[in-house]
Amino acid sequence: MKRMVVTAAVFMMAVAAQAAEGSKVGFVDMQKAIQATSAGKKAKTELEGEFNKKKKDLEKKEADLKKMGEDLEKKKSVLSEEALGKKQAEFQEEMIKYRDVVGKSQMEIQKKERELTAPILTKMKTVIGKIAKDKGYTLVLENNQGVLYSTADSDLTDEVIKAYEKEK
Repeated sequence: MKRMVVTAAVFMMAVAAQAAEGSKVGFVDMQKAIQATSAGKKAKTELEGEFNKKKKDLEKKEADLKKMGEDLEKKKSVLSEEALGKKQAEFQEEMIKYRDVVGKSQMEIQKKERELTAPILTKMKTVIGKIAKDKGYTLVLENNQGVLYSTADSDLTDEVIKAYEKEK
């Protein structure tokens, strides 16, 4: 809800700015722009490799846990109450460890994504600034599905991608 209010406020500012004489407003789909650049594609490939490695490790741990749970279920009737309680406690402890590993893995992937995209974003913002200055834009917004209407020439995404690739 808060994001919608902020988006609406930014949109209203854009409309007000465009209404001002000589104002020019554009937008860039940053996600599309990042993914379309060679640096973005390389980062995505690296991130997917990291993700797949972690996924494989987690799937193995999940299979081990499933087997442990099935073994516990099979032995339930033959184990003493004390031994059963001990096995159940071990199983719960392993489940908690697994959940912690999953959470840690997700945070590591997110951190890696930020590390890989930060230099791309920095360069892209510089490219956007140059385009905006050269073309006389007073305001360039990030299009994260918040732009409800615009003319085709307001979308600077493709131009930003081309300029980014030339910058190398």
